[in-house]
Amino acid sequence: MIEILMMKDCKSMAKCFGIGGFVLLLVLAASMLVLPLMLPPLPPPPLMLLFFPVGIMAALMILAFSPADVAGNVVVHSV
Repeated sequence: MIEILMMKDCKSMAKCFGIGGFVLLLVLAASMLVLPLMLPPLPPPPLMLLFFPVGIMAALMILAFSPADVAGNVVVHSV
């Protein structure tokens, strides 16, 4: 409830976003530009670690295209 009231006072994003947030974003952006130039290159990850996102995507695809058990999901209310 308090968050909703606070968002009503913010007409633009600049009013809700303080100077500390801007400084934090600037530091993060600068570190993303500078640190890759300073740090040594990393070795490639193990092959099994590369298949981890592929496994997650395969599981999500199987869940997305598997038929739903409609009889267990039906809720009937009488008014």
